[in-house]
Amino acid sequence: MFRFHKTLDIITVFHKASSPTSVRVAELLKQLSANSTAGASPNAKPSREPFELNVTEEPPTEDQVKTIIEYVGTKGISNVIKDAKSETEALRSFKQNKNSFIRPMVVDWNNGKAIAGDNESEILKLLNAQK
Repeated sequence: MFRFHKTLDIITVFHKASSPTSVRVAELLKQLSANSTAGASPNAKPSREPFELNVTEEPPTEDQVKTIIEYVGTKGISNVIKDAKSETEALRSFKQNKNSFIRPMVVDWNNGKAIAGDNESEILKLLNAQK
């Protein structure tokens, strides 16, 4: 008998290397990713299911921005695109200037969640959320 292996959740960090905040978030996630795949002992249950970490300095695509806005809702748009108050305004601003996208941005694509900034407790909540 064989088992189907569950695919790993994908966590993306839209990162800016020149930002100390972004560097802290990327390092935190790298550490959490390593810890989730290597339990302290063979019998120890990792604190979270392993996940695939994608750290990128590239801006998101327009479709990714739309998806992130869906994840954060209307009230969170200004945390995704600087000074935007609506999805239309956010997308227009992003098309004109990719740097209007706020980094660091942590996105859990499988669970439909996104967090801007370096709020460590919110990032830990996002990563530890069970499906």
